[in-house]
Amino acid sequence: MGDPAIELDAATVRIGRRTIWSDVSMRVDRGEFVALLGANGSGKSTLLRALLGALPASAGRIAVLGRAPGAASGEIGYLPQRRSFAPQTRLRGVDVVRLGFDGDRWGVPLALPWGRGAGRAREARRRVAQVIELVGAASYAERPIGELSGGEQQRLLIAQALARRPRLLLLDEPLDSLDLPNQGAVAALVGEICRVEGVAALLVAHDVNPLLAYLDRVVYLAAGHAVEGPVEEVVTTQTLTRLYGAPVEVLRASDGRLVVVGQPEPPAHHHDRHDDGDHGHSHDHGHAAADGSGHAAAHCSAAHDRGRVAAHDEGHAG
Repeated sequence: MGDPAIELDAATVRIGRRTIWSDVSMRVDRGEFVALLGANGSGKSTLLRALLGALPASAGRIAVLGRAPGAASGEIGYLPQRRSFAPQTRLRGVDVVRLGFDGDRWGVPLALPWGRGAGRAREARRRVAQVIELVGAASYAERPIGELSGGEQQRLLIAQALARRPRLLLLDEPLDSLDLPNQGAVAALVGEICRVEGVAALLVAHDVNPLLAYLDRVVYLAAGHAVEGPVEEVVTTQTLTRLYGAPVEVLRASDGRLVVVGQPEPPAHHHDRHDDGDHGHSHDHGHAAADGSGHAAAHCSAAHDRGRVAAHDEGHAG
């Protein structure tokens, strides 16, 4: 199988004098679909920033596609947190996807009929059409993206992240602000991409329930530490009580949904929203769907993706 897509070995990340999490070990292999769970402020977005090379490990080891974080940026498809595009945004869906292919280049792509540029343009058109078809967006990709629903926009942004044939997808709360049917549809889409393209995916989420049918494993961050494994072994009363160091109860509703009861509030830090990207929004910790159902807004994502997030300036703080 070669090197894993992601490997952390007793890794610790600190921002200033604050330890965000410590002694974290996890692995994501090629073709695996893994969810990264945890309450607001637990360090989920910090982990993505560390994988992108924007934050160094203070201790332990982090490897991405067999290399140091940041060294394999061209093989990573990254989808940061976002808001919806403004309704007046006239950029077409197909243009947003094309930015994933050549968004790191200045100016408008010119379809010259000769030379290397012509071959690149043909390859870009083929790949853009391929990923739009893969995510099921062909019927609306020519429309202005501001006119599309949140679920349709998210499919096109996932297509953008796939444009350069990445080996790893890092998806920061792609289900946020979507209704339940679209959450399930996007989760199913990511699972299908992992199977068809052989891509590894690490998806940050607050609620594991829309993902349950599609995941291989989960990583749960809490109280500065992490545990990984199958959902049925990680999201349990015993495991989460041990992880939090406080009584937590996991219940299964009649419809099969997992509900975490008594999840402790993470410690408040004045600079949380900048350090972690989870934004510390308040939410009901007494009855939290799966792991805390508070939703985060846009955040300052790692300045990494070689222009792949250029299309998001209507929708999130970059």
